[in-house]
Amino acid sequence: MSIKAWAAMGAKQPLQEFEFDPGPLGADEVEVKVSHCGICHSDLAMIDNDWGFAKYPLVPGHEVIGTVAAVGSSVAGLAVGTRVGVGWHAGSCGRCEWCVRGRESLCASERPLIVGRHGGWAEAVRVQAKFAVPIPEGLDSASTGPLMCAGATVFTPMVEFGVEPWMRVAVVGVGGLGHLAVQFLAKWGCEVTAVSSTHEKDDLARKLGATNFIASKGTSELKKAARSFDYIISTVDGDLPWGDFVNALRPQGRLVFVGVPSAPLQVPVFSLLAEKSVSGAMCGSPSDTARMLAFAARHGIKPMTETFAMKDVNGALDHVRAGKARFRVVLER
Repeated sequence: MSIKAWAAMGAKQPLQEFEFDPGPLGADEVEVKVSHCGICHSDLAMIDNDWGFAKYPLVPGHEVIGTVAAVGSSVAGLAVGTRVGVGWHAGSCGRCEWCVRGRESLCASERPLIVGRHGGWAEAVRVQAKFAVPIPEGLDSASTGPLMCAGATVFTPMVEFGVEPWMRVAVVGVGGLGHLAVQFLAKWGCEVTAVSSTHEKDDLARKLGATNFIASKGTSELKKAARSFDYIISTVDGDLPWGDFVNALRPQGRLVFVGVPSAPLQVPVFSLLAEKSVSGAMCGSPSDTARMLAFAARHGIKPMTETFAMKDVNGALDHVRAGKARFRVVLER
């Protein structure tokens, strides 16, 4: 058996049609026939080898929606034909303290989908069965793919860091990650303030559920928000005045990074002494993702997407690289 896909044959090269033999299906694996797969900036980083560990040929894609086409001999609980989603994580050891606690994303042997294995810009993809998460009926396949990475990335720290409905929170950046974080936190019951460089996205953020808006560039609005927030999540990759964001936390507040700033973090320790925390986070375990999907289905949360045919993948990548995506791009087979 062979699988047809689109692959990068080298760093920063256009993707080409590619065919590979996946070998025998593992006993604990499922094969998922892909119907849709999102484009994430992590895919671009891997295509361009920005992180230094890409191996070619490389089939990107880790925001997969499809149906189970085959199951391994030891798989229980998933049947052929079940609609599932697959995100960044494709496997783990299943034995360490983190896997036993249901925190597989923290496993030292955690296996990302597009690192050392082919991803979802293909006819099919294979992962350990537990990482193929059933999709609730209320979510459509065409727009759900980005929830498997972007949605899980902003939802997981809400759960793991104990965000409560009474909290006042802020979301830095109203883009691919941020527009989902605003929706999740608003439906969670929090009072949400969106933060962007200008007021250009003010109206959009409020439509997504934000109550307040701060423009961080060329204004004093951020400084005026000192001691305002219990939780701030940053979804951007720019270098911002992070000391001002720490000052905007209330005592015992937490600043969480899911975007990676372009420069080393500069945070004055003195401002942390009121029991404030600075943390990082990523998309979580299969159980976190399942909760995220159920919550999204219940509250009608969905990403803003644009759809391209899989065969037009290079045009879709150009669209994303040019910063034209509003806000997530999905490839459809």
